[in-house]
Amino acid sequence: MKNYRFRFLGLLLILLAVWLLNISLGSVTIPFTATLSALFGQSVEHTSWEYIIYNYRLPKAITAILVGGGLALSGLLMQTLFRNPLAGPFVLGISSGASLGAAILLMGSTLLGGFLFSDFSLVIAASIGSFLVLLVVLLVANRIRDTMALLIIGLMFGSITSAIVSVLAYFSSAEQLQRFIFWSYGSVGHLSWNQNWMLGGIVLLGTILSILSIKSLNAFLLGENYAQSLGVNLKRSRLTIIIATGMLAGSITAFAGPIAFVGLAVPHLTRQIFNTMEHRTLVPAVFLYGAILMLFCDTIAQLPSSAKVLPINAITSLVGAPVVIWLLVRKRKMLF
Repeated sequence: MKNYRFRFLGLLLILLAVWLLNISLGSVTIPFTATLSALFGQSVEHTSWEYIIYNYRLPKAITAILVGGGLALSGLLMQTLFRNPLAGPFVLGISSGASLGAAILLMGSTLLGGFLFSDFSLVIAASIGSFLVLLVVLLVANRIRDTMALLIIGLMFGSITSAIVSVLAYFSSAEQLQRFIFWSYGSVGHLSWNQNWMLGGIVLLGTILSILSIKSLNAFLLGENYAQSLGVNLKRSRLTIIIATGMLAGSITAFAGPIAFVGLAVPHLTRQIFNTMEHRTLVPAVFLYGAILMLFCDTIAQLPSSAKVLPINAITSLVGAPVVIWLLVRKRKMLF
């Protein structure tokens, strides 16, 4: 960590700069000096500017940090646990469970007898869906020892939930289908301060579990037999990693929708830049890189000085994928 302290300092400065840029830009043009004054508690020229910054832009920027950092960290956990560079935070079907819960609420209103729809009820439905899938995965992980079998079972859960969502979409109306499609695009701009506190608490718990699993993650890189020879409790460590991933990916999907690419690509990007496999370095670095990427993509997606907002899923892939391809081609090999 001592060798990387200047890199971490640079990452923190970049994060601060992108965070300020994200808050200062939007559909309403607000001078940068007025934004800084509002952030430091000083009075601004127009009270509407202060209201926009505190009630819309600041919560959205915090959400982007939590979403980007949490997804990137959960992707690192899954890639290390399964020793698979293509593993992401959604391989266990947890995100698919959240999508199923949202789909039942948004497209199954006739079956639910006109259940009241709101942002908070959508979060509850998606959280219940992800929790149920996580519970099943934990029960399966408690019975089998083969990690690859667990990966396949998680993919099968994802296929089952996707099939149910497709059936609901087939029988839903155009309005219901449109609402679900908009939710599936992902968004970080509709969370209130209370929802941000809830999401932040869950992400914090998932991050703490990840930090406590650093020794196990380093051991898993060399295989389960080697990890066991080092005294690592494979069953307990694997369950801890799965719970941490479920808390991170499940809560983020419930609050912000399914956001692709970040969890898959950011760990590779971080390994290439830091040139290390040590998780004491990778865990904080991956979180910072994920937060920076998400803030940058959200800044592009909101189309400054325009009322239109592009789907965040499309922006994360369009911005991040070429960067990762360029890094891999330049390095000529993938660190894993």
